[in-house]
Amino acid sequence: MKIAIHGRTLKEESLIFIKDMFEELSKNNIDVQLSQTLATALTEFGIKVRKIKDIFNDSKDIFNADILLSIGGDGTLLESITYVKDKNIPILGINTGRMGFLATITPSNLGYAIECILNGYYEIDERTLVHLESDRDLFEGINFGLNEFAILKRDTSSMITVHTFINGEYLNSYWADGIILSTPTGSTGYSLSVGGPLVLPHSNNFILSPVSPHNLSVRPLVIPDDKVISFEIEGRSKNFLVSLDSRSRAVEGNVQLAVRKENFKAKLIRINGYNFLDTLRYKLNWGWDVRN
Repeated sequence: MKIAIHGRTLKEESLIFIKDMFEELSKNNIDVQLSQTLATALTEFGIKVRKIKDIFNDSKDIFNADILLSIGGDGTLLESITYVKDKNIPILGINTGRMGFLATITPSNLGYAIECILNGYYEIDERTLVHLESDRDLFEGINFGLNEFAILKRDTSSMITVHTFINGEYLNSYWADGIILSTPTGSTGYSLSVGGPLVLPHSNNFILSPVSPHNLSVRPLVIPDDKVISFEIEGRSKNFLVSLDSRSRAVEGNVQLAVRKENFKAKLIRINGYNFLDTLRYKLNWGWDVRN
């Protein structure tokens, strides 16, 4: 088995578990590939890893890994997906960050997770991605995201107007600070913070949510994910921001933007005993009621 591992920074309290993980992988003769950022972080903490097969900087370097481990928070896992692209490599998120809706394995359970992986005691959870089509290359070919696509105002306090169409039919002109098109996976992220609904991961929908809309009757809209949603932007400023997950670019108002479902899916590893409903209750503090 070949395992790729990505991380950006390491926390001191998780080092003992990470050291144990590398020892376990070495003991089982697992070939390890490290991202350059993780290799640098390990060096800073003086951690030496045996059986390192390769160092990778982008998706071209991950050509034969069976599994990718993402060590960090949800942002690190979203970055891991840009390494994997359409290579169908399953990803397991180790949460050394904060909320961890996607990276659900705690460092203290890392040993158990590695044991499950080595013995095949896990399931693959396929998640829909959004795909951005534009008349210019905004994200250097990595034009997909697991959580959301967003259009936001930039360099001004004035609202922007986002004219929105579904399969070419006019939907609405949103006077707001921006608009978010979220996947079901992303419904627990940025979309949630602007009042969007929670949607179960395999619901085959997108969620369209305005950011601080000026019209109080405008509400989030759930759209089947077989539709193409296109946008035209207006505002006093000539520049706006568009983003895919945590990656953002400045664009001019004449840019053409359309979003559809990506042709491939992200594959997340679900260790036996973990499920989305448990994560919801735990992360959102549901049930913290004396009556329960």
